Amino acid sequence: MTYDHDAEARFPHLLSPLRLGGIELANRVVSTGHHTHLAHLVPNEALVAYHESRARQGVGLIVTEVTGVHPTALFSNDLLMATDPGCVPAFAELARRVQAEGSKIFAQLFHPGRELLTSTNGLLAVAYAPSAVPNERFHIMPRALSAALIEEVIEGYGRAAGYLAEAGYDGVEIVASHGYLPAQFLNPKTNLRSDAWGGDASRRLAFLRAVAAAVRRVAPALVLGLRISGDEKDDQGLGSDDILAACRDLAEDFDYFSVVCGTSASLGGSVHIVPPMGIESGYTAPYAAAIRATTGKPVVATGRINQPQTAEAILAAGQADLCGMTRALIADTEMLAKVKTGRLEEIRACIACNQSCIGRAHKGLGISCIQNPVSGRETQFAAPPLVGRPKRVAVVGGGPAGMKAAITADEAGHAVTLFEAEAQLGGQVRLAQRLPGREEFGGMITNLEAELARSSVEVRTKTPVDQSLLQGLDAEQFILAVGAKPYRPGFDGADLPGVVTAWEVLADEATIGARVVIADWRADWIGLGLAEMLATAGSQVTLCCNAAQAGETLQVYTRNHYLARLHALGIDIRTHARLFGFDAETAFFQDTLTQQAILIEEVDSLVLALGHETRGNLGKTLEDAQFPHLFIGDCLAPRTAEEAIYEGFLAGREV
Repeated sequence: MTYDHDAEARFPHLLSPLRLGGIELANRVVSTGHHTHLAHLVPNEALVAYHESRARQGVGLIVTEVTGVHPTALFSNDLLMATDPGCVPAFAELARRVQAEGSKIFAQLFHPGRELLTSTNGLLAVAYAPSAVPNERFHIMPRALSAALIEEVIEGYGRAAGYLAEAGYDGVEIVASHGYLPAQFLNPKTNLRSDAWGGDASRRLAFLRAVAAAVRRVAPALVLGLRISGDEKDDQGLGSDDILAACRDLAEDFDYFSVVCGTSASLGGSVHIVPPMGIESGYTAPYAAAIRATTGKPVVATGRINQPQTAEAILAAGQADLCGMTRALIADTEMLAKVKTGRLEEIRACIACNQSCIGRAHKGLGISCIQNPVSGRETQFAAPPLVGRPKRVAVVGGGPAGMKAAITADEAGHAVTLFEAEAQLGGQVRLAQRLPGREEFGGMITNLEAELARSSVEVRTKTPVDQSLLQGLDAEQFILAVGAKPYRPGFDGADLPGVVTAWEVLADEATIGARVVIADWRADWIGLGLAEMLATAGSQVTLCCNAAQAGETLQVYTRNHYLARLHALGIDIRTHARLFGFDAETAFFQDTLTQQAILIEEVDSLVLALGHETRGNLGKTLEDAQFPHLFIGDCLAPRTAEEAIYEGFLAGREV
């Protein structure tokens, strides 16, 4: 790595060292704790390789994911646990590999309290909390902790810290954020106790003070931090004033504070656990600044800090001492190395789509990135592809799938030509970025175009590939990425003037009336975004979803954020609605549960958001000519940009 000495001038705060407790960090970039779903109970090679790859690029501090401190903390099948001395060797290997690259490593010590997700055997587990106050989001009624069990859990924090100290970790962080167990003790609405662990504000602090004391007693050499929500963003949660008061009183118990927002206990508050692109970058910085000023302790700010320039501005303003840039590092593991070597234009910025990071995690799958398929799959793609002989490769279609295929095949050493029928690359992303709150999605194409510009790929736009052009191409391998087109099924009234597709609306090719019905089969971004767009433009909108709820196929935090926007606009949302017909004034739907008719009258425009179908018959032409070819993305089967980019990546490696 060739160091750019001007980098320190451009990022004097981000690249400067920091003393934290008894250790020194090389810089102010933190990969904060996040559940990767890569390992079960103890670290494995997949998790080690994941964190090692970030350490190798110079990240100052890596905080590994939540680690249970007591058997009652096991809230998912793949939670890390530090409740037994047998865990030490696996954690030691992770620490050794990260530290060998120059990074420091902390662990998150965790108990969810009433925030249980699942159980290990399929039966409903017992959730334990300060008091028997029901959980709104997961519909759990917890059991109140006995005084004896509280003491046992506190001892568990200390014991876990001891195991991690033995494993060679540099520090631990108590997770009191997002409404988890320590926050439940702090909150007078969830802590109704009248004993030593509840009552007034001082006694509600007792649990965290006891946890900190247990950790200090067992592992005095470890740096000790507290992760906390600067505001839980929910009326039933802790507000910013409550948090400030607690942090002020706990300042002497901890070496630093890591500040986020939100709570897992409600649908609205949980949006902030992994804030989607509709939320402003760096929005947690003011909360971090307040805690920093109140406590006088170093503070980590975390929340949509996706670019080094944003992080530098937060640090320069004195709002924080370190910046959590977790998703930025998932999208581009080499981000910090690119900063140090002056390659800012090469950074692949996170677009906060939530599709492959928290989206995969919520399915119990290993974390990854829609833009960076290697992320979370470091062991799978550790070695470069084996290329016996460079080939002449023709990629047909310049959407995300085709662009990624061309870039990857070029990196593998092939001679690649990319053909695109339109004047611009990007495919459906060009339309998707026009949806309100979806603007950053276009960053995916910006990133891919920049990678293409640095490659040797020959790009030919305005070049439709037909049979005659195919015959004249001197290609040894074809990769078809011609995408999809709107699915427009036949139904009564389908050809009436008031019926338009979502694509036509987004491309400004349709005139929309004052009263609009959106037929949304896919239940994804398109229906939600169109509803907001048209309502904001002045139309009266009814969104009819052939699903149990609008946005049903989206990652839950993303869906709930955008549903809140629709609710604020007063948009009428109908669910379980199958499109049946249209007569220029009335849209006819059928309830998919009861089969009864749903009539929406006085309709000017019916907008079809009914999904997509594969485009063209170029594949048959290639098959008939017996040309070697691969189908990727929507032209294989219409899905999402995640599958398109992943298949493009694989195709580029496999040709």
